[in-house]
Amino acid sequence: MDSSAASRPAVVIDNGTGFTKMGFAGNVEPCYIIPTVVAVNESFLNQPRGTGKSNNWLAQHSAGVMADLDFFIGEEAVARSRSSSTYNLSYPIQHGQIENWDSMERFWQQCIFNYLRCDPEDHYFLLTESPLTPPENREYTGEIMFETFNVPGLYIAVQPVLALAAGYTTSKCEMTGVVVDVGDGGTHVVPVADGYVIGSSIKSVPIAGKDVTHFIQQLMRERGENVPPEDSFEVARKVKEMYCYTCSDIVKEYNKHDREPSKYIKPWRGIKPKTGAPYSCEVGYERFLGPEIFFNPEIYSNDFDTPLPAVIDKCIQSAPIDTRRALYKNIVLSGGSTMFKDFHRRLQRDLKKIVDARILASEARLGGEVKTQPIEVNVVSHPIQRFAVWFGGSVLASTPEFYAACHTKAEYEEYGASICRTNPVFKGMY
Repeated sequence: MDSSAASRPAVVIDNGTGFTKMGFAGNVEPCYIIPTVVAVNESFLNQPRGTGKSNNWLAQHSAGVMADLDFFIGEEAVARSRSSSTYNLSYPIQHGQIENWDSMERFWQQCIFNYLRCDPEDHYFLLTESPLTPPENREYTGEIMFETFNVPGLYIAVQPVLALAAGYTTSKCEMTGVVVDVGDGGTHVVPVADGYVIGSSIKSVPIAGKDVTHFIQQLMRERGENVPPEDSFEVARKVKEMYCYTCSDIVKEYNKHDREPSKYIKPWRGIKPKTGAPYSCEVGYERFLGPEIFFNPEIYSNDFDTPLPAVIDKCIQSAPIDTRRALYKNIVLSGGSTMFKDFHRRLQRDLKKIVDARILASEARLGGEVKTQPIEVNVVSHPIQRFAVWFGGSVLASTPEFYAACHTKAEYEEYGASICRTNPVFKGMY
């Protein structure tokens, strides 16, 4: 183990479909939360070729070098693409999986050198991955980290395990539970027993934060709100983050809005990006209809109609029978799209209804002779669930066991990228 690198805090980078959280181990919050997007200047790649052979090679080489240097990430990338047509946006991660490795390498480069401003050779790295990532992706990640950035040690952690590990701050840490991770690009329900993911029981839901934004955008467009088309997605995203909440009963909520529109309807003011002219619109039913697609997905999509509480119940029922009570007792929320007001209460109520109905049905089948012990359903909500994965990584990477669990540069040179396929769980910690 490289003792000089181990004496410095590890770098923790949680790459999500929508946003990347990055910082140093031991901190409570990430240093930066930026959109996972890269803007590359395409004009260098379309340089006119010279007539001579040597000129042609030189032109292509210069174009390649300049394209490698001239790119932006995060908010800066979005701003560049708006102000200049030569910059094309690339989203390297789709539905939790890295799709564009060139863009991802550029993205990590800027994260390390421009944002965190650290030398990668001096720090161990903890990166995160989606629970259904193929092992080949881990190998590619290991190659980039060890070959391009020359890191002394690397640990690739599964996001739900880190979300559970975020509970280390409490007096009693439970490493058995179900993580409901609702990000921008995907929703996963992942059961974890003693720190190990029960892979066969993972459920994936094709509805996530981006779908809530699209639904709000669609509702505002259908109502004829005066929002410029080029700005409508961004307005919908801000409306979602600022005004949306989860209601207990959709019909009652409609009645409330109709009875007292002045109390519930919120005004929205913005400036048109192209002309600079001000505009205004109203935010109404979409405040509660947006998050409702997790509980009644049929209002948004014809392809998927299973509510999130039913998916969680199916996930737990498919897990080993001796873990089920513990899983119902510790359902942990993670990801920015679980931050809606009262989201955890609605989830707990709906899940409790499903569980209680099953118990009543089984008692009725047995003729009431056997009384079943009630099952405790508990959905855990905490203030840091927006970046619970990053915080769990920060906690784990600040323990001495972390350095022993990392794959080192020496191991990589001896055995190759295949070492990154497996990641030991810190068994000594629970």
